[in-house]
Amino acid sequence: MTSIGGAEMVDWNLAVATATRLVRPGPEVGRDEARAVVAELRGHARTSERHVREFTRMIPEGTPVEDTPVLVVDRAGWIRANVAGFRELLGPLLGRMQERRGNTPGGAVLGVVGGKVTGVELGMLLSFLASRVLGQYETFAPAGRDLPGSGGRLLLVAPNIVHVERELDVAPHDFRLWVCLHEETHRTQFTAVPWLRDHLEGEIQSFLGATDMDPMTVLERLREAAQSFAGARPEAEDGEEGRSLVELVQTPEQREILGRLTAVMSLLEGHADYVMDGVGPEVVPSVAEIREKFQQRRASGAGRLDAALRRLLGLDAKLRQYRDGERFVRAVVGQVGMDGFNRVWTSPNTLPTKSEIARPADWVARVHRKGTGEEA
Repeated sequence: MTSIGGAEMVDWNLAVATATRLVRPGPEVGRDEARAVVAELRGHARTSERHVREFTRMIPEGTPVEDTPVLVVDRAGWIRANVAGFRELLGPLLGRMQERRGNTPGGAVLGVVGGKVTGVELGMLLSFLASRVLGQYETFAPAGRDLPGSGGRLLLVAPNIVHVERELDVAPHDFRLWVCLHEETHRTQFTAVPWLRDHLEGEIQSFLGATDMDPMTVLERLREAAQSFAGARPEAEDGEEGRSLVELVQTPEQREILGRLTAVMSLLEGHADYVMDGVGPEVVPSVAEIREKFQQRRASGAGRLDAALRRLLGLDAKLRQYRDGERFVRAVVGQVGMDGFNRVWTSPNTLPTKSEIARPADWVARVHRKGTGEEA
């Protein structure tokens, strides 16, 4: 990434250091119990792979697919992985912004100061998120010494899984398998659909490339999020109540791209929820109890500060993606069956639009050409 005077727009090392220093400690777990949790999660990940493939039929039996790693990590490991991913994705955008700043008076000085400020603020946000993520299929992060593997890897955040299973008072064995079913579905989506990663990356880079902001505006957006985290966010401007960081930086072109990204993410998240609930009754005896308690937890958040930051970061929109996407998948499978639904993975042209997520019958009509006797 382009640098001015050795300084980057974001001090990534400082972001990691800040996040790992501020992140909440995990639940109290003895050494033997911790080892048992890690071993069980790894075993569930292997078991989930078979269950998900059989249920989704996305990968025909005997078809070779990319074998991506499964890593059980702590909160610090999740932070390091996501900083690496952010650095990879945001590199081109930050490089352009840094060149712009380097052409202004005092740009080199701003590079040093701004990079450290942004690093601290990014670290604060990651410290908030690191205690909440149960698992993640990490699509874009490059290989590293601490987290080997490239081309995608599945992260399971052990302390967070233990924390939530205790908070919900559910059977640990069942809950861990249930979580693995959801995350393994994401892994299957990307290993079974080779073009999906490049398509998503292209859309994200187009979104970032359409950004037309000066560096100080980006810093201000991060500062708003950090102030919200500290409970000191100023009153919102008229019309900005509840708007997320993504919504605040959009251009008209970005809004179009974001609509497509929202549809894809709704599909991926909803599909994962549908699969884990579809597989669940056969392999997770207490799945109904887990789903009910987990849905209540998703909806309630953890107080006013948590809710404010979730809105600012756009996490409320992510919750809607789970709900709307699952409804789309359920409706389509109900109309055309699992194999008919799997037409969605044919190409970028068969992905649902944002409006089709809300009206699944429109997707069925477009892709299957219902009523004409012809299929797309």
